[in-house]
Amino acid sequence: MNEFIKTDPWRLVEDRFDPSRVKSSESLFALGNGVMGGRANFEERYSGPSLQGNYIGGVYYPDKTRVGWWKNGYPEYFAKVLNAAFWIGVDVAVDGEPLDLAAAEVKAFYREMDMRRSVLTRRMRVVLKNGAEVAVEAVRFFSLARRELGVVKYTVTPLDRAVSITFSPHIDADVRNTDANYDEKFWEEVSTDADAVQSRTRKSGFEAAWAQAVELDGADWHCETRPEKVRSTAVVRREKGCAAVLYKYVGICSSLNHAPAELMAAARGVAADGLRTGFDALLREQEAAWAARWHGCDIVIGGDPAAQQGIRFCIFMLLQTYTGVDTRLNIGPKGFTGEKYGGVTYWDTEAYCLPFYMATAGQAVARELLVYRFNQLDKAIENAAKLGFRDGAALYPMVTINGEECHNEWEITFEEIHRNGAIAYAVHNYIRYTGDRQYLADCGLEVLLSVARFWAQRITWSEARRKYVMLGVTGPNEYENNVNNNWYTSYIACWSMRYAAEAARWVRENRPADYARICANRSFDEAAETARWREIADNMYLGEDRELGIFLQQDGYLDKEQVLVKDLDPAERPINQKWSWDRILRSCLIKQADVLQGLYFFGEDFDLETLRRNFRFYEARTVHESSLSPCVHAILAARIGDLDKAYELYLRTARLDLDDYNREVEEGCHVTSMAGSWLSVVEGFGGMRVKDGVLSLEPQLPAAWESLAFKINFRGRVLTVEVTRDAVGVSNEGAPVDIVLCGTPCRVGTRITHKIESAR
Repeated sequence: MNEFIKTDPWRLVEDRFDPSRVKSSESLFALGNGVMGGRANFEERYSGPSLQGNYIGGVYYPDKTRVGWWKNGYPEYFAKVLNAAFWIGVDVAVDGEPLDLAAAEVKAFYREMDMRRSVLTRRMRVVLKNGAEVAVEAVRFFSLARRELGVVKYTVTPLDRAVSITFSPHIDADVRNTDANYDEKFWEEVSTDADAVQSRTRKSGFEAAWAQAVELDGADWHCETRPEKVRSTAVVRREKGCAAVLYKYVGICSSLNHAPAELMAAARGVAADGLRTGFDALLREQEAAWAARWHGCDIVIGGDPAAQQGIRFCIFMLLQTYTGVDTRLNIGPKGFTGEKYGGVTYWDTEAYCLPFYMATAGQAVARELLVYRFNQLDKAIENAAKLGFRDGAALYPMVTINGEECHNEWEITFEEIHRNGAIAYAVHNYIRYTGDRQYLADCGLEVLLSVARFWAQRITWSEARRKYVMLGVTGPNEYENNVNNNWYTSYIACWSMRYAAEAARWVRENRPADYARICANRSFDEAAETARWREIADNMYLGEDRELGIFLQQDGYLDKEQVLVKDLDPAERPINQKWSWDRILRSCLIKQADVLQGLYFFGEDFDLETLRRNFRFYEARTVHESSLSPCVHAILAARIGDLDKAYELYLRTARLDLDDYNREVEEGCHVTSMAGSWLSVVEGFGGMRVKDGVLSLEPQLPAAWESLAFKINFRGRVLTVEVTRDAVGVSNEGAPVDIVLCGTPCRVGTRITHKIESAR
């Protein structure tokens, strides 16, 4: 447990100032409203180590790929969501002495993130170098009700004498990304005025404007402009104990939603509306908007405060990152908390995040995530063509922001092709959960057939095996590259081709007009192509060791020295920081779920004993050095009844960042894996499945929990599931729905209760 962050069910709290933890706390206390966000930097000047970060979703820069030598098909750039203007700035001086926590004596410090309403509050008592002692309170939020508005309330109270306080609220657009490949600056000035600045991204040509409106009793403002910087300054005098309160409202507008020529006016309008509405009314709006967001997704864990805080933090970060209001936006692995991974889209969205948004935000929001990929289908076809594929085959990118591949590591770009299967699986998972089969006709079938075409071209016929094989791939376990017959990749390829054939038949039989359109647009010959797909799927080589009763992760896996994780010297962990890459590649150690990823997706295809054998074999060899790993293992452990292991891995995923397991939270939080934490609770301990269109629940409580309650949105109903040692209750906000509860079919009107005969 990380004792620096206090355990609280609804808040993150730190009650002391530690300069060595500033960057970590900047990540943990980050804010967002689904379309923009930023790290928890201090508003005032801070001369100590800090990672400044403010981000606008969808505004990116194509940073030129930096590699030692080029390969055909390599992407030319790595797209990055940019560090944007520092809009929160409020420099303060007391009797001429700047307020800077790196230089002042900090006598008391308190910072709180209220997760109920996404409001960041910081209070501190400091003594400046000139001896002046002041109390400071800073309150900040991104408005969820007004998506282009940021709000700051900044209060300074002299504690020992009357003082003159200088406030300098400012916007600084002269910013850089710390991860620029060639130390490039990504923004250039368009115009700067007394209260606003407008910038344009180089190469990509996005534009954004920031405008501030400020309010302070007794202030006589002096405005100063410099290239890319706006600053207003006022000096007020306050007696001992008398507070000076500054309100700052900032409009943040981009060319995603406004014509470039109208950006300055739009940003000023947002800021002015914020000023007219006032801080208190805006805060009430924020509280109401967030209450609505929490209504359909909260999880309540009884008897385990650390587990409770962990899952609420995960849900909170997901709610801050994506809301489904714009199909051009998606979910970056770090959300709005840092620059690592460029803020771009990975397969994490389809494999981990989609189920969370389906079950908490509803069908419309989940559909938007799929539409994002459909809108990029032609780019996926272009990506495949660059690698030599043809006839409409699509390879979705490992990393993207606009549909183009922009990952620059060969073993990922060219070989980690299982991401294509995750795109297809997401279509199936969405339809299974929502019942929205119309999506196949609208968008889904075109994606599925293009993915199936890719798999049909990517396989090889092996005369030696008399089977189709999958050569030269990297599975989810990135600690092995360029392997043959990775079981997970081959299995999901076969499944994708079979599912595409089923989808084609359904659209032909049920939506003939759409079927004709798709056949014409995609030159689809159903009879010939689906016969080919089924023939490959029926004759694919899938490695298996019958003596051990396991599926082989890939050819030669059992040739490796079978070292178990429990036998590793702790001083050699994590191996990705202590071992050479050569040593890692030759080891049997696994970064994250690989075979087990397939058993998680396709568990209904296998009996419980098969699942148990594979879990025990592979989990013992998994070092969990990917944030996406513990959640899958936690779910599978719960399925096989190993609740102690499930609980251990749940804590690791839910508190990954809070406890900084990987010692890297200063780079940003692992937002997409937080969706996996939700899955650990709802699909793991909650036992939620959808089988043949029917919701099934089979909850189990780990020993540390007294109770569990969670909410899910299923086909227009908000269901609340409440689990104790003795009973399971399900309440329904909506029309009656048929479910299977603890193995018993039943209908839920308003509420039903199922008695548990013995504690699990």
